[in-house]
Amino acid sequence: MTISVGMITFDTLDAPALAQWWARQTGGAVEGEGGGEYVIVRPPAGPLLAFQQVPDPTPGKNRVHLDLSAADRDAEVERLLADGAMLVARHDEGDFVWVVLADPDGNHFCVAHG
Repeated sequence: MTISVGMITFDTLDAPALAQWWARQTGGAVEGEGGGEYVIVRPPAGPLLAFQQVPDPTPGKNRVHLDLSAADRDAEVERLLADGAMLVARHDEGDFVWVVLADPDGNHFCVAHG
């Protein structure tokens, strides 16, 4: 038996707003905005992204983050920063270079060359 990733869920104070932000970044479609407490983004590829409104998100460092790839990493990082992402760190491990960003809620994600 095996399992597959069906959806990645984020806790947030504003599910509709964070879902809209991730929909813009992934080219996805927002679904299920009923009541705004649980919103799903269906990207063109990959698992669903869900945004669950909670009264108090878990504090501290993310224990799970998204690793994303882009044909032009630097251009994509600049686009993300212009749309509200925050730069966290840049890493260079020889042949592998990636940038750590945070979404408007502070959730970290990485962008590498794909």
